[in-house]
Amino acid sequence: MANSFINTDLVARLALKSAHEKSQFIATVDRQYDESFVSNGARHGNTLRVKSPNMYTRRQNSRVMSVQEQDEKVQTITVGTQDGVDMSFTSKELMFDTESPKEVAAFQEKYIDPAMNVLISGIESDFIAYATKATYQLAGTAGTAITDLSVPGIARAKLNQQLAPKDKRVAMIDSVTMGTIINGRVSYFNPSGEISSNYREGMVGRNATADWYENDRMWTLANGSDVTIDTDAAALVVDGTGALDFHTLTASAVTVGSVFTIAGVYDCHPETKAKYPNFKQFTLVSGGATTGASVISPALYLTGPRKNVVSSTGGELAASDFNAKTLTFVGLASTRYVQGLMYHKDAFQFVTADMPLKADAASCSVRQKDGISIRVWQGSDIRNDELLLRLDIMYGFAALRPEWACRLIGSAG
Repeated sequence: MANSFINTDLVARLALKSAHEKSQFIATVDRQYDESFVSNGARHGNTLRVKSPNMYTRRQNSRVMSVQEQDEKVQTITVGTQDGVDMSFTSKELMFDTESPKEVAAFQEKYIDPAMNVLISGIESDFIAYATKATYQLAGTAGTAITDLSVPGIARAKLNQQLAPKDKRVAMIDSVTMGTIINGRVSYFNPSGEISSNYREGMVGRNATADWYENDRMWTLANGSDVTIDTDAAALVVDGTGALDFHTLTASAVTVGSVFTIAGVYDCHPETKAKYPNFKQFTLVSGGATTGASVISPALYLTGPRKNVVSSTGGELAASDFNAKTLTFVGLASTRYVQGLMYHKDAFQFVTADMPLKADAASCSVRQKDGISIRVWQGSDIRNDELLLRLDIMYGFAALRPEWACRLIGSAG
């Protein structure tokens, strides 16, 4: 048998294969690879370019065209994190037949898979927390277990109301909630032949126009000690912004990511602006303390083509309509609730870019697959006869279409 040493290009390919199999949330959102860093590599603080979908307006006159040019906007995401896993090997550990599929598979199972499990799990946990906090729509009753498909059905309706495409939808929840849903209803989630052939770790099946995944990295909301709050007498609302001033008598800070409604503020159809029967839901982005303005999402558009809130009669709201209004928060004070998600693929974006190749190309490789770029870099320790190996990913994420997502809330925990 011709033994040889592992090389960085092979490790990179094995790492990407493992990442493809182990990722759940990342694999089900919009993944983009920014080619602008191919030559010199991305560095911490660089921005990644992300394309957001074209948006159009309706023409009602059948004879006169109102031509709309393509306007695929490019937004930027700051490269906020460089994550990686570091390992060391002895010469003996790295000597095997690289031409043997069996020995390569054994190397991957023993070393690469555990390393990628840790790396992907950490990145997904951070991404899920970010995405959930950015999602302002919510279905379910806090403190009441989700035991059937009625709550996911409400989430599905909310996505429909915000015109999310009906394909490429995903429901991702923790295993305890999944267990209560499928108990006695296994037939609801029998995967089709196509789904079975494309099985990914954690996938349960397809139902209610969504692929269902079980993921115990789902984010848990911990409500603050005060959820009985009004807006200030001067709420400081400005059309087109997310500014909202909570009352100065608020007992404590509100947790970022908390979901609430505002008395008298209703949701509306994104295109027709017709009033929906439900209050508009919001999430706290920043602030929530006893003094100073907070930032909420979505931004409040009171007029114009982006109008997203209306009065109880369907009429336009004024900034003064937000003054001294009661806020109704989801859940009880000082209580924790795990948050599931139902979303369309394009609600969230995960973007990676190439990291710089070091001078010795033989010991440093960068490869891409499925919108994920990984760098493998190795170096030797001559004193201890060891080979040092590091795996690195440079990435950023965003929620460019949070209206195409909805949280699922159930039992407290």
